[in-house]
Amino acid sequence: MASRPPLASPIPHDKGIPGLPVLLLGGFVTIFDLFVVNVAIPSMQRDLGASFAQIGFVLAGYELAFGALLITGGRLGDRFGRRRLYLWGMTLFTLASLLCGIAPTAEALIVARVFQGGAAGLLFPQIYASLRVLYDAHTQRRAFAWLGMTLGLAAIAGQVLGGWLVHLDLAGLGWRTIFLVNLPVGLVTLMFGGRLAESRLEQKPDLDGPGVLLVASGLTLLLVALLEGPTRHWPLWCWGALALSILLLALFSTQQRHRQSRGRLPLVDMALLQQPAFALGCLLVTLIYSTSSSFFLCFALLVQTGLGLDPFQAGALFAPASAGFMASSLLASRWVARYGTATLVAGGGLYAVSLGALIAQVHWTAPEGQLVGWVPVLIAVGFGQGLVMTPLLNLVLGVVPRQQAGMASGVVSTLQQVGAALGVCAMGILFLGTLRAAPLADPATAHVDAFVTAMLYNLTAAALSCVLLQRLRGLGHNA
Repeated sequence: MASRPPLASPIPHDKGIPGLPVLLLGGFVTIFDLFVVNVAIPSMQRDLGASFAQIGFVLAGYELAFGALLITGGRLGDRFGRRRLYLWGMTLFTLASLLCGIAPTAEALIVARVFQGGAAGLLFPQIYASLRVLYDAHTQRRAFAWLGMTLGLAAIAGQVLGGWLVHLDLAGLGWRTIFLVNLPVGLVTLMFGGRLAESRLEQKPDLDGPGVLLVASGLTLLLVALLEGPTRHWPLWCWGALALSILLLALFSTQQRHRQSRGRLPLVDMALLQQPAFALGCLLVTLIYSTSSSFFLCFALLVQTGLGLDPFQAGALFAPASAGFMASSLLASRWVARYGTATLVAGGGLYAVSLGALIAQVHWTAPEGQLVGWVPVLIAVGFGQGLVMTPLLNLVLGVVPRQQAGMASGVVSTLQQVGAALGVCAMGILFLGTLRAAPLADPATAHVDAFVTAMLYNLTAAALSCVLLQRLRGLGHNA
């Protein structure tokens, strides 16, 4: 669908970037809450008596709800006003953060996290859309640079600040402070939300409630089966949930084609996925992003539950990987401009090699507690990951026609979160299976073995991504 002029006109760059801090705060808290949970996982397990599957739901439930509502959140902003949806999303996100912070049980925390992820899915698309329509080209470049830096800092703060908050145990709240800290951020954002100009499309886009219901139900059933299956030794109902999820996702595909044939805007244009370059790019996005959350979850369990580090120490050990990611993200666009898509292939190679080096290093040095020596390879892991993830979206979106860029962007953004959730599931199957195979081993040795086994998935995914990136380069040149 062609975009009509927004309600608000672009703001000249000589007037600064009004409202940008308000948008940056929203971007910060949504990414902060993707990462902050990692350092608090062992504390949550002890305090709530949570199972491994329940902890997986705390992570993946947020990511799945976030991803499932991204496209719909963007449509709602286009239809009802981006500032309005941003502020409604922030209101709901703040309320959900409060519910997370006071959750009395693991089940209540899971529900609150899904609610929080859904709220993030409403507010996050408005950030990119507002930057795109409210500012001129010169100001956009500055604004997106600030946004990229903010999201990188949010990832680091989620680990270091989050670990520090859990370690401080303010008022005996422990892990709950990582959610309650969102409350003042949300209140400040709402207080100054009036600084944002309103914008929307003159021609209101269609909403697709049945499509959202089908895809969300299918993905949820898939998530439940993959997380609960290993914990419960794969009972019959897990296989039934897997089968039903496949059926619902197939119905979603049929419903989207039928909707489009009637001249209505679908959530996903299935013709997009018939383009070989874009389909391969979607597979790459899912694969690469499936290694992100799973890595941090594995690492948190290894260094806290297995090796006995406190949350602040664990967060500080996480930070080098995030610092490497942020550094390469800042360099990636310059290197891609100079060396082309070979930068991504090189980044994928570095990511795979450094993951292999980390696996070997953990295997040989973790039982002796030589953790400082991991810092250089952790930096390399983050640096390689940033060289792939940051420019990958532009590469994938570059293979579709310009008029389909909006739809393609929504699909790719959704697959980022869905891939992250599925990665947590894959890691859980391998990690938990290894722990169960050696019930009498000491915790340190058992968690080292579980980490090494689970990270073989990440290593395989990174290596396969290098091959697919090379293939995508060829398809992109021929597109």
